[in-house]
Amino acid sequence: MRKSLLALCVLSALATSPAFAGDPVTDRRIEALEAQVKALQAELQALKSPPVTATPAPAATAPISEEAEIDALAATPEASPEAPATTDTIDAVAATPGTTSASGSNGNAFNPAISIILNGSYSHHSLDPDNYVRAGFPLAGESGPSPNGFSLGESEVSFAANIDDKFYGQLTASIESEDGDDHLGIEEAYIDTTALPAGFNLRMGRFFSNIGYLNSHHAHTDNFFDRPLAYQAFLGGQYGDDGVQLRWVAPTSLLFEVGGEVLRGQNYPSGGAQDGGLGTRTLFAHMGGDVGGNSEWLAGVSMLKTKTASGEDGFNGDAKVYLADATWKWAPQGNFKDGGITLRTEYFRDDRNGVFIDPEDDTLTSPWDGQRSGAYVEAVYRLNRLWDIGYRYDKLWADAGGPFASDFDPDRHTAELTWRNSEFSLFRLQLSHDKPNADDSDNAVTVQYQTSLGAHGAHKF
Repeated sequence: MRKSLLALCVLSALATSPAFAGDPVTDRRIEALEAQVKALQAELQALKSPPVTATPAPAATAPISEEAEIDALAATPEASPEAPATTDTIDAVAATPGTTSASGSNGNAFNPAISIILNGSYSHHSLDPDNYVRAGFPLAGESGPSPNGFSLGESEVSFAANIDDKFYGQLTASIESEDGDDHLGIEEAYIDTTALPAGFNLRMGRFFSNIGYLNSHHAHTDNFFDRPLAYQAFLGGQYGDDGVQLRWVAPTSLLFEVGGEVLRGQNYPSGGAQDGGLGTRTLFAHMGGDVGGNSEWLAGVSMLKTKTASGEDGFNGDAKVYLADATWKWAPQGNFKDGGITLRTEYFRDDRNGVFIDPEDDTLTSPWDGQRSGAYVEAVYRLNRLWDIGYRYDKLWADAGGPFASDFDPDRHTAELTWRNSEFSLFRLQLSHDKPNADDSDNAVTVQYQTSLGAHGAHKF
């Protein structure tokens, strides 16, 4: 603290010295330095006051402490009596990174954190992906198998930062290659409130819905190369849309959140943006907590209700998707990255009440009223910081009636082995045996590589 006070005194003296008067450029630089000194004085005063507890806002970068900033200023050349200050050193002080304002917010928190996820793979299927047919479940969205051979897959470029004292923003662009064509799209682009009272949070823009467990997570955080069959069949891989989300987190030691969303309803399983562009509504609730010092759990229930016209699978009418999810993590050392087990399961139920109109020939119609369901269970054993091994079983139950009636229920077995050189790179080997219909089987081998460049926020539980 003595060193910090000495730095402050020296800076104050330099700021008032007549040696810098008379030059307009120098005057402006001195004014910037004086503002810096006033901010430092306010911070020192704040350090003497009792801390005030507040709900932390999302930050793009970690803040630097006031003591560290003042000490850094003291180490600059102009702080030494033997070294006369120059306009260059004054500019250096004014541009010192990590400087906090008198209000206590970190200046760097408003500079976007930029991250790039590169995700590539090589796959070989015993069944030609072009001949893949899933009994009882037409392929819609991103619900088919990966292509044979090398593929860039889906990579991401993300920008995230605090906007001001009340809003946080994030934009994620996805880049993928399909059938030799490259596609660039906006995966997420939203703002979050950071200052609503009583545990409320409002999100506006384009985002992944908070239904279920995996749906709100970016695919690069998954334990397996591809999404479970239930996600492919009922949500087209992942459901994201334009709209608003309101969420409330209870002020308790046990995590409890409830919320809902109103979405445009453009993407599968929705279609056509019905009800004036308010075609989809969701409700969700999650609970979670710790069990001792080594275990954590999370469970939830969700519902998606939508009105569809000219859906990708030919459905027209009202649809509901119900979800239940549960996750349990055990880490003997208290940190899952050092080793442990993750168990997860999700169950889906899909209710349809409408009509099927053939997308290829709209004169072919039939009623579509029925229920389908699906589930998966997975277990991942993290041996240490470098290796993990996992197994997942997927199952779908087709409808006995309707346009896609089937007596056969598809299933799939998947095993994976992942090596992580660090938190920023991994290689994964995955083997799967898929039985999509009564006549075909698909044995697939996939090698995946993934890297993360730049600043990236912590992943969700």
